[in-house]
Amino acid sequence: MDITIHASFLPHDDPDASLAFYRDTLGFEVRNDVGYEGMRWITVGPAGQPGTSIVLEPPAADPGITDDERRTIVEMMAKGTYAGIVLATADLDGTFKRLQAGGAEVVQEPTEQPYGVRDCAVRDPAGNMIRIQELR
Repeated sequence: MDITIHASFLPHDDPDASLAFYRDTLGFEVRNDVGYEGMRWITVGPAGQPGTSIVLEPPAADPGITDDERRTIVEMMAKGTYAGIVLATADLDGTFKRLQAGGAEVVQEPTEQPYGVRDCAVRDPAGNMIRIQELR
């Protein structure tokens, strides 16, 4: 089988703030920006990797969830416990400096982890945990 990861989804509660973070701070390309019924889906991805994207989606978009579930999602997003993603870079220190300069909420500075990776952690404007590992 030849299977690739095409898209991952992360919730957002402020599309403009999320767009600024992923485009301006992380340097991702904007691949799509679609509005529908007052909601907005923004697809971004790293330059040079057209087959891999992150879709920033409104958390209330799924018609199959209840109002209580929507409230729980919003509460978890506010605490930063709802969603996250792991990225990788050859220049962890440079990437971390760029994130700091862009005003990202720092959770953990670059650290050598006991499980064998060096990484850092920040939160995006919606509270999603973004861990970035150093490629070795």
